[in-house]
Amino acid sequence: QVFTFNGVEIRVQPSLKVNNGAPMSIICHADISKSTNFQLKHNFTIFKDGKLVFTTVSDKEDARYEIPVAKSADTGDYECTVKADGKLGFSNSVDVWVVGMTKPILIADKKEVLEGEVVKLRCELPEEVPPLVFFFRKIKTNSEPKEKRVPEQNQNFSEVEYYVEEGDNILQFDCFGKRQVRSGWETSQHSNQTLVTVKEPFVKPTLITKPSSNVTEGDQIEFQCWTVVAQIRDIEIIFQKNRTILNSVRDKKFLNYSRVATQEDSGEYLCKVEQGTVSKTTKLNVFVSELFPKPTLSASRTKLDESQDLSLRCSINGFRRANFSIVRKSSSRDILLKNSRELEIKVNVNDTGTYTCKAEVKGIVKESKPVRINVYAPVSKPTLSVVSGSPEVVLGKPLQLICHSVMGTPPITFTFYKGDDIKKNVTNDTYATFLDEDIGLNDNRGYKCDARNNHSSGVKTSNVLNVTVIVPIRDASLGSVPYGEVEVGSDTAFLCSVKEGSWPIDFKFFKKTDHEVLLHEVREYSDRTIWHKRTMKRKDTGTYYCMASNRASVDVRSRPITISVILAAWQKGVIAAFVLTAMAGVGAVALWWFLRKKKK
Repeated sequence: QVFTFNGVEIRVQPSLKVNNGAPMSIICHADISKSTNFQLKHNFTIFKDGKLVFTTVSDKEDARYEIPVAKSADTGDYECTVKADGKLGFSNSVDVWVVGMTKPILIADKKEVLEGEVVKLRCELPEEVPPLVFFFRKIKTNSEPKEKRVPEQNQNFSEVEYYVEEGDNILQFDCFGKRQVRSGWETSQHSNQTLVTVKEPFVKPTLITKPSSNVTEGDQIEFQCWTVVAQIRDIEIIFQKNRTILNSVRDKKFLNYSRVATQEDSGEYLCKVEQGTVSKTTKLNVFVSELFPKPTLSASRTKLDESQDLSLRCSINGFRRANFSIVRKSSSRDILLKNSRELEIKVNVNDTGTYTCKAEVKGIVKESKPVRINVYAPVSKPTLSVVSGSPEVVLGKPLQLICHSVMGTPPITFTFYKGDDIKKNVTNDTYATFLDEDIGLNDNRGYKCDARNNHSSGVKTSNVLNVTVIVPIRDASLGSVPYGEVEVGSDTAFLCSVKEGSWPIDFKFFKKTDHEVLLHEVREYSDRTIWHKRTMKRKDTGTYYCMASNRASVDVRSRPITISVILAAWQKGVIAAFVLTAMAGVGAVALWWFLRKKKK
């Protein structure tokens, strides 16, 4: 019994493109050649997108996978395999597309609701397989539908809640679904439309003013706001202007608010009624006409010297019948100076401040723009000094000066001079500083400063400050007489000198040992000094150096020199005579010993 697979074929009936809801058959056919006509069992397996969907065993060469009602979930790639007596045959794959989706079903949990309540909707796509995407729509007359998108990964239905807003009267809802297929997105038909009727828990509030919405400053204005409500419990009426709540009532359907009108009361007012989650608002614009304009405060002068006369006058353009007062502003309160339209005083520095005037007509009080009055005490003669204290500066270093006036009303302008040249202008309260970074070797120009403020007395000038320029020490050197070798007992003169440096100069002489030994120090008003070391000894042999410094506080060290202390000439002669005498004695003894031995 010999057989072989000629091929395996998969077919779709009625076609590869099937309408949603129509019947569909997937047919797997095995083309087999046999040596004789014997019976052969075939094991058919059908796959969709790589997943097993159908299997059967038959002695026929065809197997049918019947789908009575095709759904969009049946879209995909189909292929089949046939196994017979250990041999296996494979078909090619075919792409099947089920066009369209089942029509969704929409159910609302309520048919009639109040404003502020919630409507719960359920949309289902029967016989469809997730994942799916649901779209819910809230439809109002003469407005665009509001849509919500809800993806569902594990079920073929979805539920959402819609809040019923103010103004929702008759609402219609529908839904539709989508699923992703290889060619893109498949979209279902829209569901049945579900109708929901909306009732108002209360009507939009009414807001009026009495006597009218156009009033004049000083008039009594009254606001009234009310509503019609089905249930008075938990009702709240709020009355506000520009986000500021002016009045409110609870568990009442009427609100009243009154006051004396001012020009600041012009604007938009709002009456809001709230109950639970429902809120309704009514707005009203009110215009308050001006009874009289703001007063104007005028001053005879705004900048004065101490003891000068100041005159303040308050007036209203085209209006004279008012109660006036002149006040001085402070951080804590207004200080009443006089209940009058005019004020005259002789000023001192404590009168510096901000002044206004107030006018009152029919209970309406208006205030003028503030006027700043500045009273100045004259500056005292400034003092100029060096910040570091001493009136000197090291060459190459900056010099910082400070100019200070003990008395005088700020702001004070300080001017620094170097010689006759203006170097800097600074405005401050009581002092100012100046940094001179251009110090020359022969810079002998004096410094001074001016101080002035707005007092009429003018400028005050400091005394001239002369500053000494300290030149740092440069190139210290050390020499000696005699140089190099010195006889024991003789004197040696050490000369330490510098090429440059301001006097006085401190000179120090050192000898190098295991540690540095200070031998001599002296202060000289010269660029050199000589130190005489008396009676040199052999232990004075060694290395010497000197160090020089001045008020620049920089120590400059010389190159070292070496001094060798040797014996004097007479000392050498004595030693030679002693050596010769000793040698003659030794020779005489040797001769005597030799002659004696010979005689024997």
